[in-house]
Amino acid sequence: MGVITLTTDLGHRDFYQAALKGSIISQLPDVRLVDITHEIPSFDIQRAAVVLRNAFHYFPKGTVHLIGIDTVFQEGAHYTMMKFEDHFFVGADNGIFSIILSDRQPQELFEIDIMQDLRYLHFPLADILTKAACHIAKGGKLAEIGQPIARPLKKVMVQPLVDNNTIKGHVSYIDAFGNVISNISKELFNETQKGRSFRLHFKRNETINRLSWHYNEVPEGEKLCLFGISNFLEIAINKGHASRLLGLHQDEIIMIEFLEH
Repeated sequence: MGVITLTTDLGHRDFYQAALKGSIISQLPDVRLVDITHEIPSFDIQRAAVVLRNAFHYFPKGTVHLIGIDTVFQEGAHYTMMKFEDHFFVGADNGIFSIILSDRQPQELFEIDIMQDLRYLHFPLADILTKAACHIAKGGKLAEIGQPIARPLKKVMVQPLVDNNTIKGHVSYIDAFGNVISNISKELFNETQKGRSFRLHFKRNETINRLSWHYNEVPEGEKLCLFGISNFLEIAINKGHASRLLGLHQDEIIMIEFLEH
């Protein structure tokens, strides 16, 4: 029985999500459908890539991850299938594959070669993309329904700026708890820190000067920073909504200053 996950910007209000699931089940009645999220802001491939990069590792190898972001029909649109770390990804070639890959290489990369059914011209997610996802979930080969391509459309997430004494990053994601997740990875932090103490600066001249291991390490209502499940630096408030209370929003600048003693 194949597993197909769904990451879309369809929301829960309209019939689009139901139509997508109905299309998949009609082709593959025994499929195991898993919703990762349908609450990605419209067309926000960066947000979708962050969610997928943090979620897909928890699924068994061979899982098909169907990406329904910016898939509306347009002239010259391309749809892509990718095998990466023994998982499969299906979606529009709009830059999201390059963000998921970062500087790594896919195991396989194909442009989908399935004729668009004109009855579903404005909803290729429930036609071309679901057909491809179901084909793969049934054990089909990518080469049977596509043509190999060298690389996906290139889009790069903004990277932190680093020198000997500072890392300047930005807010890349805010989760449902209000935790503010940056684009500064644990690896980059450790490489630059070199055992030094630090001071984290962000909006309203707020600072934090120590890393926590867990959210409850400080009293309720106090701010903290830690490397959470995403492995990127987070700013949080114990039992509080950090984004709202600290005024930190998407793309806000944060800076880490390393102190010489």
